[in-house]
Amino acid sequence: MTRHSIDDLEPQLAANRRFWTGWAGDDPDADPSIYRSDIPHVLFNGVMHVRNHPLDEAVTEAKQRLAGSSWAWWVGGDSDEKVADHLIAHGAEQISHMPVMAADLTEVAEAPIPEGLTIRHITDLPGMRDLVNAYAEPLGFPRDAADTMAERHMEYLSRDPELVHLAGILDGKTVGTAVVSLSGDVAALYCIATDENHRRRGVATALTLESLRIARSAGLDVATLQASSEGRPVYEQIGFRTVSHYRLFQFDPAEEH
Repeated sequence: MTRHSIDDLEPQLAANRRFWTGWAGDDPDADPSIYRSDIPHVLFNGVMHVRNHPLDEAVTEAKQRLAGSSWAWWVGGDSDEKVADHLIAHGAEQISHMPVMAADLTEVAEAPIPEGLTIRHITDLPGMRDLVNAYAEPLGFPRDAADTMAERHMEYLSRDPELVHLAGILDGKTVGTAVVSLSGDVAALYCIATDENHRRRGVATALTLESLRIARSAGLDVATLQASSEGRPVYEQIGFRTVSHYRLFQFDPAEEH
């Protein structure tokens, strides 16, 4: 197996493409890479990259295929350098600027689990419902979508058994979550969230470190994630470093037709 460093950006971007397009079962390496899961969240439908495709054609195709969904256009190191300016010229607005962070799994230290917290590997539908309910508010999902999202997680897991779902449980309640994808050349972490009533207790740190331990046990050298402004300091303390950025763009839905 090829050893990767945190400065090897392409495997990290490829892992991210694989995760998001996986919700729709679409090809992560298509050009343009367009995916539509119809999950009502801006990250679950969109365009992951355009590299060697005429941009006008890509914009037209994306608007046609994604019309009626909530979607975004990712622009990162795996896209043509002109994409961002082209999107802006066509009326898109930047809605997010996310650091791409990476950690060398050989250098991440262990840390004690907070008292009373247990971490469970979730593979059943009831546990998945609890997991979704825990991350719904922090990640911007309506709680009434928990049943549907739990079923979608189970469908995804049936297609990709190397997608590990972790629940942090305290006093019998799921209070924190993490999802780690092990199917690429690097581990990719998602859905790291803590219930608002249990923050600042080390729950997210414990779940992140457990994700890294699992990735290391799977023989991987690097883990990657995209950080929010709130999460970035936590990940830096663990050992993650910013190696790149994604810019997310969105068109006015009224102008997509």
